[in-house]
Amino acid sequence: MSKRIMTVDDSASVRQMVSFTLKDAGYDVVEAVDGKDALGKIDGAAVNMVITDLNMPNLDGIGLIRELRGQPQFKFIPIIMLTTESQDSKKQEGRSAGATGWIVKPFKADQLLAVVRKVLG
Repeated sequence: MSKRIMTVDDSASVRQMVSFTLKDAGYDVVEAVDGKDALGKIDGAAVNMVITDLNMPNLDGIGLIRELRGQPQFKFIPIIMLTTESQDSKKQEGRSAGATGWIVKPFKADQLLAVVRKVLG
């Protein structure tokens, strides 16, 4: 059974690129358009990992991470930030919220897969 990854980004093109990359590598992918959409979909999705953008409408990536880390079933799942933000203060904010790792856009498919494989084992 393949691992299921949720990708959360308000950019349809980024979601499609992440989804294509992960599906091509054999992962099952669930897509969400922002943090609020992700919270609505994740309960029934049984995901093994979340890859989220930082800046999104309705609920941003930091808010999503805090919401997920506050729920026992999502306390320990890997959550990777995939964002254009590369400032140390934002990375620290992400770590404090509970982010497992950080990838700066634009990214390469092999870079994304290397991080996913490392985190999921």
